[in-house]
Amino acid sequence: MDRADLKRAPERIDTPRLRLAAPDLAHAAAFVESINISLPALGFIAWTRHPRDLAWGEGFMSSGLQVVDAGECLIYYVFEKATGDYIGRIDLHSFDFEAPRAEVGYVGDVRQAGRGLMREAVLAVVSAGFELGFARVHALSDARNLRALHFAETLGLQREGSLRNWERGIDGKLCEQVMFAAYNPRAL
Repeated sequence: MDRADLKRAPERIDTPRLRLAAPDLAHAAAFVESINISLPALGFIAWTRHPRDLAWGEGFMSSGLQVVDAGECLIYYVFEKATGDYIGRIDLHSFDFEAPRAEVGYVGDVRQAGRGLMREAVLAVVSAGFELGFARVHALSDARNLRALHFAETLGLQREGSLRNWERGIDGKLCEQVMFAAYNPRAL
């Protein structure tokens, strides 16, 4: 597996309730609004520490387009089909093509919490990763982020353990990350 395989990834994924789409500058306003409203719940994500404006969102979207085109990341913005409401952002990144594996990241809009929409979307992206040939998709969450730990468990990801002093938290101190993973049943 290699970066060329990522070019086979769908630019759009549909689930019963959702439309997941590759980055588009038209998504920037909804993304920024969601980040700003969700700030209190996003305290463990460095790029969500401060309110953002549309110019930042457009730059973030442009960067996303570049890393997708370069085969460095797969990114999807999630919208509810029935209403068009923005739900969140999901990405697959940190690829190891030899294993093959990837890490999944996700940021949901707090206004949509409790409806199972982000769960539906993340599971669709994990499934897409398996279709591309990944044997494993894992998620890392700060051990202090109880909401994220619970979400990973609701996805059915297996808790594999803790990684102490794994990275610096947004407070600058070394922190513990908890590793969760899903495994492609066709790869076993």
